[in-house]
Amino acid sequence: MKSKKNIIDIIYEKLPQMSTTDKKIAQVIIENSEKVVDFTIAQLAHKADVSEASVSRFCKNIDISGFHQLKIKLAQISNQNDGFKSVNGSDLQKSLSNIIDNKSLEIRKTIENLSEEDLKQILKILTDARIIQFTAEGNTYPVVEDAIYKFNQVGILAIGNSSWETSLAQTMNLNNNDVLIVISNSGESKELLEQIKVAHQKNIQVISITNRADSPIAKQSEFHLMTSVRQKVFQSEYYFSRIAAGTLIETIFLLLVSKDKFRRDQIVKHEEIIADRKI
Repeated sequence: MKSKKNIIDIIYEKLPQMSTTDKKIAQVIIENSEKVVDFTIAQLAHKADVSEASVSRFCKNIDISGFHQLKIKLAQISNQNDGFKSVNGSDLQKSLSNIIDNKSLEIRKTIENLSEEDLKQILKILTDARIIQFTAEGNTYPVVEDAIYKFNQVGILAIGNSSWETSLAQTMNLNNNDVLIVISNSGESKELLEQIKVAHQKNIQVISITNRADSPIAKQSEFHLMTSVRQKVFQSEYYFSRIAAGTLIETIFLLLVSKDKFRRDQIVKHEEIIADRKI
């Protein structure tokens, strides 16, 4: 299923590590991908408020030969609707439509990133695991809470804690029959990297979910699942979405349920037990 990355995918993946100048150019390309096809290098430089030489360096930094090749690669995806659509509070209807498009794109690209072979191995590892520990920090932690609920509901013992110190202590009590799943947008958290180090000392396999395949956390994991984030608050250079990470958890959950009647029965039993709490 894994699809070939297009130029917009590559820009998003490299974005967190870009210089301030490269980020300005990336912003213009992401928000004007169809128009940039018809730009001259001078027009793109002017729009991004950078020099023409900076545009040429930007192209080299995203592993293409130059501005002409950038335009060719953008033209190749002009009909794929793979760019970011801006959100402007002054036009509420248009913003709502753009948010729908951005979030739909995040879901589609995240699922397209999946390697079928890796996914098969991950599903087997999770099925065979004694305990699955989920860990994350900050704004990503709600994805962990959702994952813990879902996995326990289908009969897989899952744990986690919002306190990193407590979560680390949990990892120290795991053994090599267990699995650690690390969720991080940037893939650069020092605390989570330390937790992975502890897991490896105990021969625990690590599965990571990050926005970058070249992130430190991804590189330290036995298996990596990459999210595609398209929503941004660019003024703070902040690209974040729980939708993409949640999509991967939901996908794994649905695949586990679909292949095992026992797990479907577990959901039914759980729902029956808690049914009297509903109106």
